[in-house]
Amino acid sequence: MSVSYSVRQRFATGWSLARTAGVCQISEMTRSTDSPLYRMDALGALLGTQLPIPRRSGKVRDVYDLGEFLLIVSTDRISAFDYILPSGIPEKGRLLTAMSEFWFGRLDVRHHLISTEIPLAISSQFDVEPLQGRVMLTEKAEVIPFECVVRGYLEGSGLREYEATGEICGNRLPPGLKQCDRLPEAIFTPATKADQGHDENVPIERMINQLGSELAHRLRDTSLQIYRAACDHAASRGILIADTKFEFGLVDGELVLIDEVLTPDSSRFWSADTFRPGRAQPSFDKQFVREWLSQCGWDKNSEPPPLPPEVIEQTAKKYQEAYERLAR
Repeated sequence: MSVSYSVRQRFATGWSLARTAGVCQISEMTRSTDSPLYRMDALGALLGTQLPIPRRSGKVRDVYDLGEFLLIVSTDRISAFDYILPSGIPEKGRLLTAMSEFWFGRLDVRHHLISTEIPLAISSQFDVEPLQGRVMLTEKAEVIPFECVVRGYLEGSGLREYEATGEICGNRLPPGLKQCDRLPEAIFTPATKADQGHDENVPIERMINQLGSELAHRLRDTSLQIYRAACDHAASRGILIADTKFEFGLVDGELVLIDEVLTPDSSRFWSADTFRPGRAQPSFDKQFVREWLSQCGWDKNSEPPPLPPEVIEQTAKKYQEAYERLAR
């Protein structure tokens, strides 16, 4: 029996988080009277959480350190052009969590997810209604400092690099490809992970130099395997996965898929019915947000403006549709 399986079994049978050696003593913490646990916007989107537990925050997720495990909370925050916007997308975090849970359960790959239930040690201490449907209890992993990007179609930064050099991250491509053309075969195009600003696309040789040949090639092969399996399922639902990014870590030396997986925040989904190469495609993500921000007069160098209600509503519908088409 693997370590990951035994951990999941303990939670499935009602094993209490509070009994684990090394887990934060949450029962001894008290809620601060001047620091609310949750921050909402005017439309009810969850913009932030602040439980009295060691925490770090990314663009979308708040990650709590429970000692042996992590509690990952998906908020309704949305980012664009390297800024976290002041408006959230209601229910976005719940949809991202549900979609990741679906893919983790479907893919034949070791992953970090243990449970999407709120641990008793937390639910017995706090009002957890805003957390319902948003949490992933996961194993801790040594994070590999590369994003593992797989591209099946020519778009985004890959398109720009191809137009300039005829290749993407060292992958030479045939001449004459148009925007959004399907590639002859899916390619692996890793990127460095940037805390601020844009990630940098790099050739696999950069990974090999930093991680070693064996691990770099395992990351490539596993990423391509996951992408192909996901594309097969998505195609049966009328969805094309143009590209996606995976993150991996190591647990006791074993490669583990971590973070979110195959969501609209980490992938470019297109409808097969409306797919037409040679132009940009309608996508199931924050396309409406990016388009509005590009047209509203914002200089992209100052704090971004709040989103209008109609843009929020349109974006929420796209996330919902992606989930319903792929995961239901």
